[in-house]
Amino acid sequence: MRKINKILVANRGEIALRVMRSAKEMGIKTVAIYSEADRNALHVRYADEAVCVGGPKSNESYLRGDVILDVCKKLKVDAIHPGYGFLSENAGFARMVQEAGLIFIGPSPEAIELMGSKLAAKAAVAKYNIPMVPGTEEAITDVEAAKVIAHEVGFPILIKASAGGGGKGMRVVDHIDMFEEQMKLAVSEATSAFGDGSVFIEKYIGSPRHIEIQVLGDTHGNIVHLFERECSIQRRHQKVIEEAPSSVLTPALREEMGRCAVNVAKACDYVGAGTVEFLVDENLNFYFLEMNTRLQVEHPVTEQITGLDLVKEQILIAEGKALSFRQEQLHINGHALELRVYAEDPANNFLPDIGRLETYKRPQGLGVRVDDGFEQGMDIPIYYDPMIAKLVTFGKDRQEAIDKMLRAIDEYQITGIETTLPFGKYVLTHEAFLSGNFDTKFIERYFAPDMLKLQVDEETEQVAAALTAILLQQNKPNATQESAGTISNHTASNWRTNRLK
Repeated sequence: MRKINKILVANRGEIALRVMRSAKEMGIKTVAIYSEADRNALHVRYADEAVCVGGPKSNESYLRGDVILDVCKKLKVDAIHPGYGFLSENAGFARMVQEAGLIFIGPSPEAIELMGSKLAAKAAVAKYNIPMVPGTEEAITDVEAAKVIAHEVGFPILIKASAGGGGKGMRVVDHIDMFEEQMKLAVSEATSAFGDGSVFIEKYIGSPRHIEIQVLGDTHGNIVHLFERECSIQRRHQKVIEEAPSSVLTPALREEMGRCAVNVAKACDYVGAGTVEFLVDENLNFYFLEMNTRLQVEHPVTEQITGLDLVKEQILIAEGKALSFRQEQLHINGHALELRVYAEDPANNFLPDIGRLETYKRPQGLGVRVDDGFEQGMDIPIYYDPMIAKLVTFGKDRQEAIDKMLRAIDEYQITGIETTLPFGKYVLTHEAFLSGNFDTKFIERYFAPDMLKLQVDEETEQVAAALTAILLQQNKPNATQESAGTISNHTASNWRTNRLK
């Protein structure tokens, strides 16, 4: 075992703060790195020490592994926590950290490499008889041979990049006439995005649910799962709303998927926090999709229903400690939701809407958690992911978590930019979401930008009607000036809030 006294967080924004807070509770010192664009960022102010590592672009700063290691050496850092994104799933960086005599708070470079290739991952888990989507087991290079395989699998099929994620290098092909062109596009995009043009074929599951299982593994061979997260509300293959647990999994299916997730982790001798992702079809058949070898953006919902601090568990595992609990000791308590609050305009195809946070007031109250990295008056940098915050609510059941989220969305005041808050409210009041009868096609099937305008118009009409009623009440002889004044001021405040949203 090796005690960690100082951690450098090789990330920025809310996840950097998230890691630092847990480290502080454990009595561990923290070092922040920052780019020139993040000089005034909250994580820079929070850390015990902070060092500028380069220019505003990520390849000039947060992706400079050599510079980061130099900082570690100068400041006598024991370990590096990579957060998510940037270098978190870079096997080369993890190896550099180990070779420098530091602790990488994450899995081994070998596990990252293995699970970073979807084809290699499928081959590794095959011996555990884990259900997989029908398709090729190797990269396809011969177009004519690939056409034959596509016919055997059956259209529609999905041409998919072996490396990377986020929907890049993916093409849905409905007919053989489209195959050659779409394959070339997939290879080109995969090469550009990941430096690896390897692609393979899978049967296209048109309307699946996206359900993932959180796993933890220690250096003593213990691996557990921390139940599932429902991640089907997505735009451009990126999650927007997550919840735990899923509304469709039965106890038996949850146990089976959890067992498979643990076996996936065993297949690569996994150490640390990781996530095994599955597709679930309309008949509740599930298929292994991939493994993310890092902490996920949506990890707070798992923390809420299990009572565990996943960052603390990562650090304890990195120190060589065994897990302090067994699978049978873990239970689901309540229900949690997470809305990713992006600086995006849902009414304009979710395009980024970068600018200054003229107003920024967080919601509060029992069962509300906000993980963010901004405050009022700050600018949203153009160089990075436009996520402002993760808004998380927790309740005794799903409906209470939804009710708290709707209340929190109404309380969250952000002006100066457009955000995904109105979209979140739209989803959480839609019958398909409320009933649990939804999948990854939710936006395509139910959402159109005009619906947000309709939602705002209805709210404006309600406020206007309430204001009219109050003004009429004020004109009655028996209405006291004090009560009328109190009501009038409160309503005017709500009017401004609704007009600003």
